Amino acid sequence: MKKDPLYKSFGYAFQGIGTTIKRERNIKIHLLAVICVVLVGLLVHLSKTEWLICFVLFGLVISLELVNTAIEAVVDLVTEERKPLAKIAKDAAAGAVLVSAIMAAIIGFWIFIPRIIDFFQGL
Repeated sequence: MKKDPLYKSFGYAFQGIGTTIKRERNIKIHLLAVICVVLVGLLVHLSKTEWLICFVLFGLVISLELVNTAIEAVVDLVTEERKPLAKIAKDAAAGAVLVSAIMAAIIGFWIFIPRIIDFFQGL
């Protein structure tokens, strides 16, 4: 079986991102958080290292949300019945997103709180 050209693979990936953004509330919340972090980061002049940390965390949380959506779709495709294994798969995937989002928030507070304090003391 011949594989599609590389550009088509990128197209499928972008379709997956777009579909998830259109259909899933939680990724919209994560993207809003990304926008807020970027705006505040510009305001408080994050260092290059702090920006890199933020972008790694953005990628981690958004990627896990995409994987969570994929797992939920596959489970829903396989069964509409309530099955214990289906619940475990969905709950574990959602848990992965939650853990990454909580850790990102903790790291974000660690980076931003001192910067915000310094910003307001400089006014």
